[in-house]
Amino acid sequence: MKFAFFDAKPYDKPSFDKFGGEMGVKFKYFETKLNEDTVDLAQGYDGVSVFVNDTVNAAVIDRLYELGVKVVALRCAGFNNVDMKHAYGKIHVLRVPAYSPYAVAEHTMALLLTSIRRIHKAYIRTRDFNFSLAGMTGFDLHGKTVGVIGTGRIGRVFIDICRGFGMKVLAYDKYDAPGLDNGDTVRYVTLDELFAGSDIISLHCPLTEDTYHVIDEVALEKCKRGVVILNTSRGALVDAEALLMGIKSRKVGAACLDVYEEESDLFFEDFSGHILEDDTLARLISMPNVIVTSHQAFLTEEALSNIAETTVNNIVTFFNTNQCENELCYRMGGAEDCKNGKCF
Repeated sequence: MKFAFFDAKPYDKPSFDKFGGEMGVKFKYFETKLNEDTVDLAQGYDGVSVFVNDTVNAAVIDRLYELGVKVVALRCAGFNNVDMKHAYGKIHVLRVPAYSPYAVAEHTMALLLTSIRRIHKAYIRTRDFNFSLAGMTGFDLHGKTVGVIGTGRIGRVFIDICRGFGMKVLAYDKYDAPGLDNGDTVRYVTLDELFAGSDIISLHCPLTEDTYHVIDEVALEKCKRGVVILNTSRGALVDAEALLMGIKSRKVGAACLDVYEEESDLFFEDFSGHILEDDTLARLISMPNVIVTSHQAFLTEEALSNIAETTVNNIVTFFNTNQCENELCYRMGGAEDCKNGKCF
């Protein structure tokens, strides 16, 4: 089996070479992202492997279908960059539903602690032998209330971490996780209750029509003054312009972002020698109470290994049995896991 591997980075190759070699899957690595201009690179391959910022829209799907490509193997859990409705009946889409929830949850807490204890500023100061503590006052997490939107694997790990700090949790999800709400330190509430009662809000939900801009101007108006916003999930969960206005008005006390709404042409690349064209991102980064990392939360050795192993297993299972438990298909107006055999 031959796969065209798009948006390849040096840290991807060791794990995919290892598991691909063991399972008979050969990867051709392309640094370019998959889109309408690059899709012809997939000619002659059984499938393509893509990541979060590759474009798998209707035009790309149609061209892949014309080229005889049978499978799109996602190296991630989210699939909002894939036109699932258009893919149905033409191409099979496989994903990695979980790789390391600890990686993302721990990165979220690292961002929070860095922000509220001014660790990033202290690092810069002491490098210049400036040992002043002026302007470095933070606040305790113990006793604070964190609102967690999305209680899947990552959200639940983050909740466990927060409870270890002695925090109270207000949770929201379309589907409650059994046994999570204990009626005391962890409670499921409505979104409005979460906004009103949280000192910190952390996003751990997929990007859907319902969650698009879940943090917008209206939502921020409902929040406490000085609320801290954390997003390590999907960029478009947060209206970046509304967040910027919230920071400027002091409604938002701090923001920690590992994802950004318009990140696809920016993140994972080095633009240090160039002028950043995205004014909103540039203004966010310039704010002293904003920390931005470039979709780094997943990047641990354990997660990279799990992603490669699951992706290769997905490919091998599908080509051997014509089905895969991690296949996505379009049913009843929405994309969901295909659990009962072939999608089409």
